[in-house]
Amino acid sequence: MHSLFNLQKTNTMITAQGVSKNLQNLRNQTPLVHNITNYVVMNNTANALLSVGASPVMAHAPEEMEAMAGIASSLVINIGTLSKEWIEGMMTAGKTAHKRGIPLILDPVGAGATGFRTQTCHQIIKECKPDVIRGNASEIMALISSDVKTKGVDSTESSENAIELAKTLAKETGAVVSISGPVDYITDGASIFTIKNDIPLMPKVTGMGCTASALTGAVAAVCTDSLEAAATAMAIMAVAGEMTLPLAKGPGTFQAHFLDALYSMGDKEILQYLKL
Repeated sequence: MHSLFNLQKTNTMITAQGVSKNLQNLRNQTPLVHNITNYVVMNNTANALLSVGASPVMAHAPEEMEAMAGIASSLVINIGTLSKEWIEGMMTAGKTAHKRGIPLILDPVGAGATGFRTQTCHQIIKECKPDVIRGNASEIMALISSDVKTKGVDSTESSENAIELAKTLAKETGAVVSISGPVDYITDGASIFTIKNDIPLMPKVTGMGCTASALTGAVAAVCTDSLEAAATAMAIMAVAGEMTLPLAKGPGTFQAHFLDALYSMGDKEILQYLKL
């Protein structure tokens, strides 16, 4: 199944040409994306950012957070491997990003698995005010409902089940909420973008959700509309996945071809795979 990008109740227009324009702006501007992310995915997400045209920096020491966030074009906070020191760095960087007015993306990895993770997310949301919150269905739902639990960092819920709570989260926080899954939903609380893609190997590769968050940070650095930026990033993920699927023999080759797809993607591929 090819990617479908459907529009409901929004004045923000997303077209294949718009996705192409945002991708070209990203490549032309090569924004510096500051990632405070987990040990598992640092290499993956850095390579994805380089492949798509951004300039990644992975830094989490509290002593350099204010300076690093002070020169970055956007900030991505990913709570995958938490520690007290990392949280201190996240808060400093997040507050600096908010003060500077640069986009802040929060990936609430494993929210709902432990109280420590969920409480950390609430602290970041309250004090740093992210522009986009991007996670799987269980993670997004857990930020609203204490009854929802995640299985480690894997979702136990379908993205469809998370739509209403995602809209509530967006309204309460003022952030765009981006839910990844077999069907992706991106909402600002009123408007909803839907991306449908059938890429069975993607969940078999570690860090693909983290990659989506990193790409969201990259696009947000060159696109001032957070809803458009979040939807564009997920569209790029979907198109790259569609380009990769016929070439991959398994998770290992999928990961390599996915980076190549990010690097080579152009107007032709976006028009071919992004069905409007």
